[in-house]
Amino acid sequence: MTSASRTYFGTDGIRGTANAHPMTPEIALRVGLAAGKRFMSRDERRHLVVIGKDTRLSGYMIEPALVAGFTAVGMDVRLFGPLPTPAVAMMTRSLRADLGVMISASHNGFADNGIKLFGPDGYKMSDADELEIERLMEEPLDRGLAPPQRLGRAQRIDDAQARYVEIVKATFPKGLRLSGMRIVIDAANGAGYKVAPTALYELGAEVIPIGVDPNGFNINAECGSTDPRALREAVRRYRADIGIALDGDADRVLIMDEKGALIDGDQLMALIAREWKRAGALSKPAIAATLMSNLGLERFLKSIGVGLERTKVGDRYVVEAMRAKGLNVGGEQSGHIILSDFSTTGDGLIAALQVLAALVQAEKPVSELCHLFEPAPQVLENVKYERGAADPTKATRVKTAIKAAEERLNGKGRLVVRKSGTEPLVRIMAEGDDEALVRDVVGDVADAVREAGKAA
Repeated sequence: MTSASRTYFGTDGIRGTANAHPMTPEIALRVGLAAGKRFMSRDERRHLVVIGKDTRLSGYMIEPALVAGFTAVGMDVRLFGPLPTPAVAMMTRSLRADLGVMISASHNGFADNGIKLFGPDGYKMSDADELEIERLMEEPLDRGLAPPQRLGRAQRIDDAQARYVEIVKATFPKGLRLSGMRIVIDAANGAGYKVAPTALYELGAEVIPIGVDPNGFNINAECGSTDPRALREAVRRYRADIGIALDGDADRVLIMDEKGALIDGDQLMALIAREWKRAGALSKPAIAATLMSNLGLERFLKSIGVGLERTKVGDRYVVEAMRAKGLNVGGEQSGHIILSDFSTTGDGLIAALQVLAALVQAEKPVSELCHLFEPAPQVLENVKYERGAADPTKATRVKTAIKAAEERLNGKGRLVVRKSGTEPLVRIMAEGDDEALVRDVVGDVADAVREAGKAA
């Protein structure tokens, strides 16, 4: 069954505007009740769910609603407070929890929020589990509740951030230090605002932190991986060796070189793949990346004897391909880098440490080390449509425009048109060696999507 049959779950959990459907206290309560029922076995042991969140104001609303649902069906709850998404996945396994929950809308602005679920193995929930949870969410609120003596308890865990810092530091190669390196870290006023600067400092770096003053409203606001202007200014002002930008839940990362040039996830995957291949650390001579990754990455990997497994867009699909093919490196151009030797999901800080390790060992500036290939001309345009409106990509005029564009690109490039799973956007991407042609076909498809949106 495909995601089209779902009511609440998209490609990355449930997401929407806070205090509007589906991101309301009632829906959060229903998620807690339903997910609790789904993951509680029938034995007599106490069942456990762990919950982390980012720094959005609405987290104070969503968290207690989830707690009410979980405790009402008899699950104990451990609350981490602000903690990166990958840390929640790690803690789900570490604490032998039945379920992990992250309250975050990732790179979106503060007005949005979301609920991501992890199974006991620390991996994001399967389609089958999400569909079953949706079915259980439709049950009456008083069905399947625990008797008074079996209600769950909630408890805050104060050392979750310290635990995660130690786990992250252990992924950095033994014998290496960041001594003498000046690093600007932009934590996007999000979930990594404490742990990221701490881990870098304890590994020996001189750390200049920005985006570390969350107030509930400023997550991802003019900072972080979605807006690198503040990072660029800080790298230049402090003459830093490298800039690191996380997003709101710290599961993605972008790097900035010492000159202020941005390095995307494709270049980072190229670097990590090369370094791991040299060290004999690649589990297979291939990595996984999505349809959006640049053709230049594919060509570079081929030149070093590494294949590229392309997947649908979304880090969950990258992880699925990695598990199916036995790969230990994968990711997205946006900066979700999954290194399965260390983590079950994208981890911006761990990926950044792999880049830093290569930097220490090569003794070269970032501008030389991390620009490994010349990207093929690639044009991406996002076309907004009204939330709740019909999918514009299903319109006849859009299908016709896509067919015409593909015919023009035949043998000269490729086109990807998809509806975002997290926002009311249609993303149109084309690439090829002829930049004028690429821009032309993207413009034609974008125009058709806009017209279809008006008609809807």
